[in-house]
Amino acid sequence: MSLDEQKLEQLELKIAYLEQANQELSDVVYRQQGELDALRSRFQHLASRLEESAQQQRPYTEEEERPPHY
Repeated sequence: MSLDEQKLEQLELKIAYLEQANQELSDVVYRQQGELDALRSRFQHLASRLEESAQQQRPYTEEEERPPHY
């Protein structure tokens, strides 16, 4: 095998490894984007529930009125 053929083979191997690493990173980013979308959705749902809860005024119960040291 000549020197040029060895260099070409090394370059081909490097490219193959880089393509594999690129695909793995792409898969990770895709999965993380899905998780991020799900978390955003849950956060928006919880934020809307919190806002609704804040808008509703209810009277305090006796236990809530009583100071904690009683």
